[in-house]
Amino acid sequence: MNAIEVKNLVKVLSTGFVGKTEVLHQVTFNVPKGQACGFVGNNGAGKTTTLKCLLEFLTPTQGEILFFNEKLSVQNRIRIGYLPERPYLYEFLTAKEFLKFHWNLTFPNLNGFEEQAEKVLRLVGLYESRNKVMRKFSKGMLQRAGLAQALIHNPDLLILDEPMSGLDPDGRLLVKNILKELKLLGKTLFFSSHLLEDVDELCENLVVIHHGDILYEGEISSFRKQYQNLEQAFAAIKEKALLSKVMTSEKN
Repeated sequence: MNAIEVKNLVKVLSTGFVGKTEVLHQVTFNVPKGQACGFVGNNGAGKTTTLKCLLEFLTPTQGEILFFNEKLSVQNRIRIGYLPERPYLYEFLTAKEFLKFHWNLTFPNLNGFEEQAEKVLRLVGLYESRNKVMRKFSKGMLQRAGLAQALIHNPDLLILDEPMSGLDPDGRLLVKNILKELKLLGKTLFFSSHLLEDVDELCENLVVIHHGDILYEGEISSFRKQYQNLEQAFAAIKEKALLSKVMTSEKN
C-alpha cells in the first residue's frame, strides 16, 4: 500500500487581476507506506504548493490525491502529522501547554495526554524544557517543538516541509536523528528539501520536482546508479528535462 498517491495534480494560481499561472503540471507520484521519501527541488520548484494541495490548504485545480487508498477525510486526517516550513508557535506558552492546546483540538474528549506528551517530548529532546516558555527557545528547539506537535497524536504519516531549514549543524543533526528514530518506529516520512545530502542520508525513495514538473520518482539507489552523487544526477536529469521541453517546443 502507498501512504500517498498523487495523480495528475494541476494547480493554477491567479497572478494580478486577470492573469493565471499553472504552477503544477500533471504532478504524479507515490509515497510507499513505512518508508522515507524525499521531495527535492530548488526554491520555487513547487514543493510547498504541492504539500499545501495534499493537505487541502490549497484547492487543486485538477487531479486526485489519496492517503492510504482513501481521499482525505476527518477520519483519516488523524493518521497524518504535518510540520510547515515556518510553523507559528505560540511563544507565550510552554512546550507542554503548546502540545496540550493541539491535543485538545484533535482529541477533545480523550485521556492519555500526559503519557503521550512525555513520550514525544523525550523523543525530540525537550522533556527537560517542557515547562519553559517557548519565546526563550532557540531556533532548533522551536523546530523540535513543532515536530513534537506533529507527533502528539501518534500519526502513521509525517509530512514535513523543509524540517531542517535554518538550523545550525547541531540542530540539523538532532532533527535527522529524530527522523531516523521515527523510521525505526515504522512511520512513513515524506519531507521536502533542497539539500540532497539530507535526502541521501535519510530516504529510500525520491521525488524530484522542477518548475512544477516531476522529473523523477522512485528509489534513490536507481536514481544515482549511473552517477557519482545525487548532485550530479539531479543536474543531469534537469538538463534532460530542459532538452525534452526544447524539442517539444520546436515540434510545435
